[in-house]
Amino acid sequence: MAAFDLITKDDLEKFKVELFAELRRPGYKLNKKEEQKEWLKSYEVRSILNISAGTLATFRRNGTLRFSKIGGLLYYKHDEIVKLLEGAS
Repeated sequence: MAAFDLITKDDLEKFKVELFAELRRPGYKLNKKEEQKEWLKSYEVRSILNISAGTLATFRRNGTLRFSKIGGLLYYKHDEIVKLLEGAS
């Protein structure tokens, strides 16, 4: 007979709290394979935040996410991405 574990809303809330605590832990890196870069390109930010190019453009326009433009490329500070993630909790 198969055993089933029920997951409650309280279980999910506890998991969320633990997950965000881990993300906020000093020294946590979004990509543990390599040293975290200070500046990220747009495609990297979209991948981390799991958002579309249009949503990223909206974040730039409304000031949610600051950026720097060098030549034709947009760059975002890693610390700003972390702050945005922390605000989403």
